[in-house]
Order: sequence, then structure tokens, then C-alpha cells
Amino acid sequence: MPDPDAAGRLHPVLARRKGIRHTRTGALWTGLVVGVLVVMLLLVFILQNLDSITLELFGWDFSLPLGVALLVAAIAGAVVMALAGGVRILQIRRAANRQRALTIHP
Repeated sequence: MPDPDAAGRLHPVLARRKGIRHTRTGALWTGLVVGVLVVMLLLVFILQNLDSITLELFGWDFSLPLGVALLVAAIAGAVVMALAGGVRILQIRRAANRQRALTIHP
């Protein structure tokens, strides 16, 4: 049976359950593990979809494995999304700098 007085003997930080906090290093490690898992899934996807397909773009014909073609399409979509997000970040930064300049020098 647990001792009901055990919480009273704990260090105050531990009694409040605020012992170990999240760190940037821990977040980086988690991100790396997730990244490795995603890369492994992509590798399995590409290896299972090696059937060659012919693509036509502006009169050019070239052959690629299906998995690679889909990966290239996904990367192109991610680049477009990143560019749109980058433009929005620049807009917000410019607006914040303008606002800061107005509040400092009215």
C-alpha cells in the first residue's frame, strides 16, 4: 500500500511535478528520430514502386521509377509551400518593423 505521507517528504519541485523540463536538445533528438523514421518509410515506398514510367514535360520525354517521380512531385510541392510561407513571414516581419518604428518615434 502506498504511503500517503510520501508526497510530503519529496522535494518541493518534485512534489509539484515540475522536475525535468523539455529542452531544445530533447526536441532536436525527437525531431531527428522522426526524420529517420520518415526517411525509412520513403525508402521502403520507393523500393516497392520501382516500375518505370515515362513522363512528358514541354516536349521532353524521360523515364523514372514511379516512387522517385512521386517523391520529386512531393518535394516540388513542399518547395512551393515553403516559398509561400517565406513570403508571408517577410510580410509579417516588415509590418512588425513598421509598427515598432511608429511606436518608438511617434
